[in-house]
Amino acid sequence: MRAEPTPDSGDRNALGEEPSAYLRQHAGNPVHWQPFGDRAFDRAAARNVPVFLSIGYAACHWCHVMAHESFEDQATADYLNAHFVSVKVDREERPDVDAAYMAATQAISGEGGWPMSVFLTLDGLAFHAGTYFPPRPMPGRPSFLQVLEAVHDAWEERRDAVEQNARSLAQTMGHAQLSAAVNLNELPGLLDPELLPAAVRSLGRSEDPDDGGFGAAPKFPPSAVLEFLMRHAAVPSDTAGEARDMAGRTLAAMARSALFDQLDGGFARYSVTRDWSVPHFEKMLYDNAQLLRAFVHWVRLGGTPGFPAAEAADVAVRTAEWMLASLGLPAGSWGAARPHGAAEALASSLDADSVVNGEHHEGASYLWTAGELEKLLGNDDGAAIARLMNVGEHGTVSKLGSPLHPARALSPEEAARWAGARPRLLAARAARPQPARDDKVVAGWNGLAVAALAEAGAVLDRPGLVDAAVRIAGYLEGVHWRAAGEELVRVSHAGAARGIGGLLEDYAFCGEGFLALFAVTGNAHWYGLAEAVVSAACRRFIADGSLADTAGESAQVSNALGGRPGLDPFDGATPSGAAAFAGVLLSYAALSGSSEHRTMAGNILALLPPIAAQAPRVAGWLLATAQAAAEGPVEAAVVGRPGAARDALHVALLRSPSPGLVIAVGAGGAGGGQGEDAGTAGTVPLLRGRTAGADGAPLVYLCRGMVCERPVASVQEVRDRLSSGRR
Repeated sequence: MRAEPTPDSGDRNALGEEPSAYLRQHAGNPVHWQPFGDRAFDRAAARNVPVFLSIGYAACHWCHVMAHESFEDQATADYLNAHFVSVKVDREERPDVDAAYMAATQAISGEGGWPMSVFLTLDGLAFHAGTYFPPRPMPGRPSFLQVLEAVHDAWEERRDAVEQNARSLAQTMGHAQLSAAVNLNELPGLLDPELLPAAVRSLGRSEDPDDGGFGAAPKFPPSAVLEFLMRHAAVPSDTAGEARDMAGRTLAAMARSALFDQLDGGFARYSVTRDWSVPHFEKMLYDNAQLLRAFVHWVRLGGTPGFPAAEAADVAVRTAEWMLASLGLPAGSWGAARPHGAAEALASSLDADSVVNGEHHEGASYLWTAGELEKLLGNDDGAAIARLMNVGEHGTVSKLGSPLHPARALSPEEAARWAGARPRLLAARAARPQPARDDKVVAGWNGLAVAALAEAGAVLDRPGLVDAAVRIAGYLEGVHWRAAGEELVRVSHAGAARGIGGLLEDYAFCGEGFLALFAVTGNAHWYGLAEAVVSAACRRFIADGSLADTAGESAQVSNALGGRPGLDPFDGATPSGAAAFAGVLLSYAALSGSSEHRTMAGNILALLPPIAAQAPRVAGWLLATAQAAAEGPVEAAVVGRPGAARDALHVALLRSPSPGLVIAVGAGGAGGGQGEDAGTAGTVPLLRGRTAGADGAPLVYLCRGMVCERPVASVQEVRDRLSSGRR
């Protein structure tokens, strides 16, 4: 009989100094939480007890529920402290840990989600797992304490079987990772030209044409799929119209729904209902950055009668303004000398809950009753707004009421009435308890925001958004990018980078952001930074021709995956790291002329055929990148004397929907001048040898595969050439 373990007298809750707001939320728990790392596993080995791993994130409603019910309960904490080493992980800070143990949780329990509850051996192998466990037994679900007692009993009485089962699961996980392997040393084959239209037709079979989106409830914003559909719609084909209509229906449904904050802008994480009428109220930076870009690209595509470009532009502007106002971390908040009030970086999220009278209530800040509207706006206007915004007698979310949403396009008269009511409703809502903000800065998500804000500023003629993108990119360079070691750090807090190095997705999203910023500003500094990030990613994540999502930050994660660094090709809430990296490699190759990087992109795209055939909804960014590759992508070099004429050509390119179009702008030779961008041609290969017209008159060179056509000099010629070049 093994001795009964007892808590180490040196154990304590060690989360108080962590950069993650989610971890700090648990710093006052009686559970002796430890951050994920070797120290926690060493403690477990010294005490010969298993590790209890709890994974969640700051904006997660059910994470708060389980924390209140179980982790704040002294009796439960005493049992955990006696029989386990308890480890708390912020999935946003450590997506590598989350991904490895989510796969194990799904394999063990058949379900996944957060909070995630996983029990690990001393070397990090999962042997039991689930998600939320209640404080008391429920039909089909044991209480958390019952689970703890059963796991402890198994560890004590059947240890050999527990460890053997854990090893078998890890081996299975390792084989699954091998099936997604990429060999970057091979020459890629050509993708079947029928693959992209077949993916459109497959998506059409899973579309909800009545309510928009794909599948049934719960519904998540399909941002990567929308990007593919819009790129496909920009190229004449038999399925282009179908792609455009699907994208338009989904964008319109989300924009007019409760998923979109009709008062203040910004999108919630997902909808509990099929018709988008009951959101899960957390607001994430990564969702809003992707959706901002999607609505901007819809404007660029031209819209449809069912969802006009002007309506999409309004949604995009309000989303961008919400991101900067509500997630923006103000200049000077960590002592930096910057313009007053300017956003330096963007925080991760707003919580789903607001605390009212000491209790967490999901969506409390966003809910209204008909009575509240009438009291605030007057009986007639209040009743009219209640009808217009689907606020009935009974709350659709809770007794606190319903979210505001029209669920359809508004008439001009209705829009005017709503515009008149909004300021009063916003002021009233601002007086309510507000959801908490998770102030950690995640490199990759800020990279997504840089790309979205830069393109929004260019397409919507909002230079302030481009300025914001420049400031955020500057923060990423100054705080997250360690130039001496050519390493990107994933997370910062209060202006200091901490924790693990960036994952593949961080390098890819930041590279994408810097290249988008270069395309918009013409500042070659951002091209050079993107080049450095891409080069560092190749060294960090490619070994023996194989690509991985991580560089093996934790031995326990590698063990859980059968000892192999994993590569997950499937999109989740954001594009997969592999898909995003393929896109950056393709764009960088077009600007640099690097056949090596073009080949690597093609090898990653070789993952696509089986995924696109079976599950295109989780392959949106691979499909979008394949669509860009099928079109070249087009390479545009704009050269000439700076001024209005060159700006007009540049803007025409920025507003083109050509899939994956890459843009470089500079002074060029033959009278191009010696302006501030005169040295760009020496930095960016696409500009080398490009000469301007007489007296520096601007010209546009349109190329594919570094083979260029005769330069053109007018906006109309640019548009005609881009249109005629599409199949």
